[in-house]
Amino acid sequence: MDDPGAPFEDAQPFDEDAGERVPIVARPGDGPVLDGDAALDEPMLDDDGAPDGTGTTTSLDALGLPMPVLPEDVALDLLEHGDLSIVGQLYASSNNAMVCLATRCHPDGSPDVVATCIYKPVVGERPLADFPNGTLARRELASFVTSQAAGWGIVPPTVLREGPFGEGMVQLWIRVDEAADPVAMVVEEDQRLRAIAVFDAAVNNTDRKAGHLLPVPGGHVYGVDHGVTFSPVPKLRTVLWAWRGQPFTTGETSVLRNLRSALDDDLGAQLRTLLAPIEVAATIRRVDRLLAAGTFPQPDPRRPALPWPPV
Repeated sequence: MDDPGAPFEDAQPFDEDAGERVPIVARPGDGPVLDGDAALDEPMLDDDGAPDGTGTTTSLDALGLPMPVLPEDVALDLLEHGDLSIVGQLYASSNNAMVCLATRCHPDGSPDVVATCIYKPVVGERPLADFPNGTLARRELASFVTSQAAGWGIVPPTVLREGPFGEGMVQLWIRVDEAADPVAMVVEEDQRLRAIAVFDAAVNNTDRKAGHLLPVPGGHVYGVDHGVTFSPVPKLRTVLWAWRGQPFTTGETSVLRNLRSALDDDLGAQLRTLLAPIEVAATIRRVDRLLAAGTFPQPDPRRPALPWPPV
């Protein structure tokens, strides 16, 4: 793992005066890539295939990309060591998110492992007023290791690695249950979302939209897009306020206690390689306060409670 101070001291991928992303220039074979507002000769990728006004789009379903359900250890090995090839860029992404294929070849004759993944290079991250530049990918990984420690499996397998455009977050693409409606789940206070609400409170998620909830066949619900987490300033923004002020269940309290113990052990050590010391200390304080209160947090009347847009 790199020096934990690196993202705060060395990474300067943006023109701060212009306040714009550094355009990513495609190399031959890299696939369609958005360069600022320029139109594309090749299609970009869109979940529903709707045109974006700058060129044609292609839905992921139309491409028939492989999206296997993999054991976590197999998925992590694939994401960490597999070859990444860019399929295209998600046109709605504000951080140059790219859809890739990860391929793990096995010279011993066993079948190769191939799966779709999302790659968010650090160099493509938009500058934010309230988060240090070049740190979003590490926050995504920090959310994953916290999810692992909780044992709820909320965040899909995620790694931090070198890719076609440098270091970035690489996460397994999750095929959702098309019959499930995340907005309806939020409105109807689906009990499966309680764990995600607890998790968001622990990691201080500032952007829990309904569209970041991924229900899959079998009933499990994943959460994605955790680049704006772990701020030392309380700023929970979420659509999951249905249980505000309600007491935690025995199971939820047990998970928080396990997280608190892990923060003094392996989880804390992992987070210190990814976050600033003040952010790790703030995480410990948040979990302590959640345990002391024994209830889901209430919205802070001094701050926005909902992300925008909420879907």
